[in-house]
Amino acid sequence: MSEERPLPVALENRLMGDGIYLTEFERADDGDGEDVTLEYEVVSEARTITSREVGVVVRTLLALAEERDWSPGTLEATSTTTDGDRRGTWRVEGEWFRRLGDDLSQVEFSQRVLDTISVPDGEI
Repeated sequence: MSEERPLPVALENRLMGDGIYLTEFERADDGDGEDVTLEYEVVSEARTITSREVGVVVRTLLALAEERDWSPGTLEATSTTTDGDRRGTWRVEGEWFRRLGDDLSQVEFSQRVLDTISVPDGEI
């Protein structure tokens, strides 16, 4: 019988195939799920966060949550280059995770998440 890998290890292993490397992972129970703060570096020519990378991280986290019967709370993410330069931040409110598929469609969920993207001044 194999043991389940810790969440950060499982997340990192799945993201690596998409050129996303987890560098920091923290979580804390907020009562309605576990808040997650993560930092990752991306192998990409893009100077700022892309909708593709956000989608990969969110879909991967949701897949792990479903497999483990785990409820994510708020997700705070920071994207960096492989040189450690900050590409920007984004977030998912815990309420959005809880409402997804109920009264919040995939499209509405995605738009809310993408609207949170913040990039360094002067970057587009």
